[in-house]
Amino acid sequence: MVVAHESLFQFTKSILKAVGCSEQDAQLGAKVLLSADLRGVDSHGVARLSGYVRLIDKDRVNTTPQTKIIHETPSTGVIDGDSGLGLVVGPQAMRLAIEKAKNVGSGWISVRNSNHFGIAGYHSMMALEDDCIGISMTNASPLVSPTFSKERLLGTNPISVAIPADKEPPFVLDMATTTAANGKLEILQRKNADAPVGWVQDKEGNPTTDSQGVKKGGALLPLGGDREHGSHKGYGLSAVVDIFSAVLSGANYGPWVPPFVAFLDPASDPVGKGIGHFFGAMRIDAFRPAGEFKSHMDNWITRFRGAEPVIKGHKVLVAGDPERELEQQRKKEGIPLLDPVVKDLMDIGQRFGVDFPKS
Repeated sequence: MVVAHESLFQFTKSILKAVGCSEQDAQLGAKVLLSADLRGVDSHGVARLSGYVRLIDKDRVNTTPQTKIIHETPSTGVIDGDSGLGLVVGPQAMRLAIEKAKNVGSGWISVRNSNHFGIAGYHSMMALEDDCIGISMTNASPLVSPTFSKERLLGTNPISVAIPADKEPPFVLDMATTTAANGKLEILQRKNADAPVGWVQDKEGNPTTDSQGVKKGGALLPLGGDREHGSHKGYGLSAVVDIFSAVLSGANYGPWVPPFVAFLDPASDPVGKGIGHFFGAMRIDAFRPAGEFKSHMDNWITRFRGAEPVIKGHKVLVAGDPERELEQQRKKEGIPLLDPVVKDLMDIGQRFGVDFPKS
């Protein structure tokens, strides 16, 4: 089923209002979720809406948070998200990072006591309009085993960096530190399809293509899949995200991170508060004139995009190219939704008296 972007936005906003969010927060939350669907990151868009609702039902998400700065310097800060939706807490923290960058050249904000914040790219891209480089990362539900381990100790822990250019579109990296994000695995589960080799290991630590492998006690694998293909590097990147997001802010880290799914309870012995995020903004003209930098970014982008491809007709991409092209297409043609997602959304709509859009 394909649904128009604006119709799906209004539906999502109405559901968030129905569960207790203010008009402003519901609008922001819907915007963050729909940005994922528009950019083709379907695993982090409206398919996640029912998960947020279930967390709210369990009183694990506060729909009227009073976020506050608990520590601050001219260039840094720590925010307590008051158990709010990460979709709302995240942009608030990123705005503070940008304001600090405007004042002193760079801004760095670590967040505790938050929840899942959607796609990392939404937050990093906020900095582009102010001629800043944006950085965002978050820790997540412990579904990932470190290299050589059977234990699930880390999340998919994404990293996003957004860098402005002049005439060329911006460079936007948005990646999980696992071989694949858990949301992509969930999509395969809905399709009853196998996972590629290198995504998952079973509960004994053996490679498996069973897309239900994590639900059966297995784990996602760090970027690289196994030691021979560099999984220790993915493990290292994920560890950095966990430390920056949580050890630095006072959030839960490692196996203590609260799970996104509502049917699993948070650890009984938490080491911090909620989920943690980390945001950064760097003003370009704190390093060199913004016009010069962006002109050279254009040159960098065109040179890499013009690289000779291995296969004739297969163009070389720059980070952000596929998502930007898909966003333009989906704004015109609508957002495709899998049948299980449509059913899920219809059920939520029926519960709260919100009609699901027909197209």
